[in-house]
Amino acid sequence: MQLVQTTRDALLKPLSTVAGIVERRHTLPILANILMRKEANKVSFIATDLEVQITTQAEFGVGAENESITVAARKLLDILRALPDTGDVKLALASNKLSVQTGKSRFALQTLAASEFPTVAQPEQWDVSLTLTQKSLRHLFNMVYFAMAQQDIRYYLNGMLMVFEPGRLRAVATDGHRLAHCSTDVEGITERHEVIVPRKTVLEMQRLLDDSDAPVSVDVAPGQIRFRFGDVELVSKLVEGKFPDFTRVIPTSYTRHFLVSRDALQGSLQRAAILTTDKFKGVRLQLAQNLMKISSSNAEQEEAQEELDIDYGHEPLDVGFNVSYLLDVLGNVKTEEVKWSVMPDQNASALITLPDDEQFKYVVMPMRI
Repeated sequence: MQLVQTTRDALLKPLSTVAGIVERRHTLPILANILMRKEANKVSFIATDLEVQITTQAEFGVGAENESITVAARKLLDILRALPDTGDVKLALASNKLSVQTGKSRFALQTLAASEFPTVAQPEQWDVSLTLTQKSLRHLFNMVYFAMAQQDIRYYLNGMLMVFEPGRLRAVATDGHRLAHCSTDVEGITERHEVIVPRKTVLEMQRLLDDSDAPVSVDVAPGQIRFRFGDVELVSKLVEGKFPDFTRVIPTSYTRHFLVSRDALQGSLQRAAILTTDKFKGVRLQLAQNLMKISSSNAEQEEAQEELDIDYGHEPLDVGFNVSYLLDVLGNVKTEEVKWSVMPDQNASALITLPDDEQFKYVVMPMRI
């Protein structure tokens, strides 16, 4: 029975959308597959890793019959990518095999029953529902994702905190050494809710969202969050646990501030980082009258020194930082200058913000050099 007939690129688009979460190593063979659900001319593609589920659909089904099958995601994707972009691609089902045919190329792939595919059950009611632009949500994620922990034993740090409160949506991430916070104005929230979104979900949403004013709806229920935009629906489990109180980490009483060129600071830190090692990423920052000195050294007694002119009129300060943490934030903000706030204490954290923007804050702890 023929299921689909369309161009290679039209078929690649929905497959590429959902295949990003398919695990290469998996405990259940069915998780290497995607579910294809055909209802007349509508074809849905669903992938899941039991934590995240992505669904997208297109209208290139053939015939009035309904059919559902699962097929190996990577194999089908690799075949389609390797095919020449000439003529239509036909997908048909016969004897529990999916045939892929275009021109003189033909492939037969094994299938597994759709009834074995573990789709995520969704609640009938959602506690929070709001709509914002894809551009706003993507910006929110882009400004904090780099501070998420990776494989931390404190599992609640391996994700991003989303705080829903009347008029505002916040995103916060921390790995215990630095913290990033960003917020945006939204409508439709009546009461405060906090959820922790898994790292994988955040990275997948960054891949799927674009910088457009197209709407994305966000729904939250106990243990689950759902994003819907365009033809895509992403449902994810939430991380259980208590996220640290970020309001206690963000300094509010710092009085020493200075502006520094983002490009100049990023360039100086990148050069100083060359002489650091994988085990020790420390750089030394020395603040003096209108001057910032950046230096680094290694076990071979090699040294790097950089100087930047800044508008700083306070007492000298000598403090060390992990250069990767500083480069992460500078690589993601897009302003010409960043605002740096410090305390006259080499053990105090630094606060990096953006001029005329109260919504973004980045706190980084010092390190011993």
